[in-house]
Amino acid sequence: MKVDFSRLKPWFKQRWEPENRPWTLTWTHLFAWCLCWLDWTAWHRFPEFLIWLVFTGAAAPLWYWYRRAFSDGSIIRKRVYYSGCILPVWCWCTFTCYAMGWMALSVFFARAGLVISFFTGLLWVVWYVEKESIAIQYARLAEAKNKKSSLAKDAPLEYAGPLGSMGGPFAHFKFAERLWHPCDLNAWYYGEGRQKLHQSLGTVFSYTALFCFLVMLLTSLAGCSEIYEMPAGGGERKQVQQVVKVQKVIKKKFVINPLSAVLFNPPPIDEIKLQLLEITKHAYAVGYGQGEGAGFAGGTNRGKVRFIRLEYNGGDWDQDFGKGADLNLLIEYGIRTGHKVASKTESRKTSDLKNFPKRKSPPMVYITGQKNISMSKKDQKILRDYLLEKHGMIFADNGGSGRWHGQFFNMMRTVLPNVQPIKVPLDHPVHRVPYPIPFLPYVAPHGGKDAWGWVVDGRLAVYYHPGDIGDAWSDGHAGIKTEYWELCFQLGVNVIFYAHAEYNKWLDAVKQDED
Repeated sequence: MKVDFSRLKPWFKQRWEPENRPWTLTWTHLFAWCLCWLDWTAWHRFPEFLIWLVFTGAAAPLWYWYRRAFSDGSIIRKRVYYSGCILPVWCWCTFTCYAMGWMALSVFFARAGLVISFFTGLLWVVWYVEKESIAIQYARLAEAKNKKSSLAKDAPLEYAGPLGSMGGPFAHFKFAERLWHPCDLNAWYYGEGRQKLHQSLGTVFSYTALFCFLVMLLTSLAGCSEIYEMPAGGGERKQVQQVVKVQKVIKKKFVINPLSAVLFNPPPIDEIKLQLLEITKHAYAVGYGQGEGAGFAGGTNRGKVRFIRLEYNGGDWDQDFGKGADLNLLIEYGIRTGHKVASKTESRKTSDLKNFPKRKSPPMVYITGQKNISMSKKDQKILRDYLLEKHGMIFADNGGSGRWHGQFFNMMRTVLPNVQPIKVPLDHPVHRVPYPIPFLPYVAPHGGKDAWGWVVDGRLAVYYHPGDIGDAWSDGHAGIKTEYWELCFQLGVNVIFYAHAEYNKWLDAVKQDED
């Protein structure tokens, strides 16, 4: 089917006439603004600079309509202009703070803008209802004088008077049928007395319900999508080095002439002392790629390393969850690497992993327990897509039974049926960077004494620890020796760093393929 675009030329030409050009440009920018808003809240496809540029570009049409509103001299036009400025200014402030990583300020602007929008809209609705209500009452009086047929025949006309009209209509009428117009004080659902009060309450409640519905509708567009962003920065994938620092301590020496007549008792002459201080420090920034500070080149200023635990049916997925093992490891990771971390740990259902878009998914999720694992075929597919398509990684920890060992291995046979598990050697990067692990630490060997892995395209997609490493992260460290729980923390840091570094490496490869 051939489309004749020549018919559209006159329409476009008319839209570009001088008198129509401002409207055309305004509507075009509004369309682009809506696309950028949807991408920011739901799609996550456009670069942030483009979104910021479109949001900032709203200043041009706002300036034009500002001049138009004030040149006309109409108070209503000015108020409409001020009200129209709320949405673009609100979004610009919120997005700018969000892009810069000022999350607290971004949340403040988001909430403040929502409150201001609510009351601004309420004022406009109340003004319109009041204006229409008065117009209807004046029209009703004129209708009564002209004996219109919409009123009941031979019905007496009773004026309410100044005091009576404060809470109801100017006059009382009898109608042949019910009235439904919400701006009409004679509507049947307002009753016989205090119609004005009932109309005001109905207006406020109706507007509030509609506003809440629109907010939920718009937030639902973003509610089906969630993003994970790594902290911005850079660094190297190297081991933490043991650095021996030599410090010279030189004390004063007194040189005395032995033939001098001055009596002086010299102190003992001390030789130069050497202090050997063995300290552990980073001779480099822990991270991946080029960037300022420790972090990841594919991260953002607002990004943080998060610890997400996977929920599942049939077992105790929440073992030591919350302010215990997970949070302790997350805090230790931030201290040892210098990366920004979240203030609390999180949990997600397997079905929630599909809400994360590609390139904005968690590099790692943690799963543990000691009972059964029940997962539907749908969840198995979601987990498979997370590992293969979104380049995620599973950090599994046997929380205390040989049964969970078998349950997890059976689950992986269905999630990755074409991948066979292998023992992860101690010279693997996950055991060497940033901390060298001399042996696999564990609390109790519930699933053996070896770590297992599922490798996809040369990358460790699943890391299984057999010995309840999570207990070593808890406050009491399960009563094991300091050497062992320190190694458990180091291993946890290694796994988190490995997952994020591999994820950043994949992001770089995808960008190169697109270029």
